[in-house]
Amino acid sequence: MDYVPSVSRIITADVARQMNPLVLAFIGDSVQTLYVRTRLAAGASEKSGMLHIKVSREICATAQADAAENLLEQFTEQEKDIYMRARNSKTRSAAKNADIIDYHKASGFEAVIGYLYLTGEHERLHYLLTHTKGEL
Repeated sequence: MDYVPSVSRIITADVARQMNPLVLAFIGDSVQTLYVRTRLAAGASEKSGMLHIKVSREICATAQADAAENLLEQFTEQEKDIYMRARNSKTRSAAKNADIIDYHKASGFEAVIGYLYLTGEHERLHYLLTHTKGEL
């Protein structure tokens, strides 16, 4: 079943490439969170508290950093560029439960997800979301 949130293209790829990569990460975090929550809740018999714990394991910075490392070789050149720009961006936020390296890798992964969502590349978005460690 496809749990990827879907809207038609919101902005062009050119506009998305010009956006602050941390804004793309902000969007990507929301998209991935909605995807994981929907997938886990779809057939769940657990209470919301248990679902929250499961979701938190899949969308924490460490899990997102692992996903980025596992998928990096499969990224297109454009996705690699978005990933690197976000990963290398300076941020005022501090990682809550991860080291700073994983936090930056997670930001890169989220930015790629945000970019794909905003540009309407839903097949590619679906592929990346379903090939994270939590899905395998």
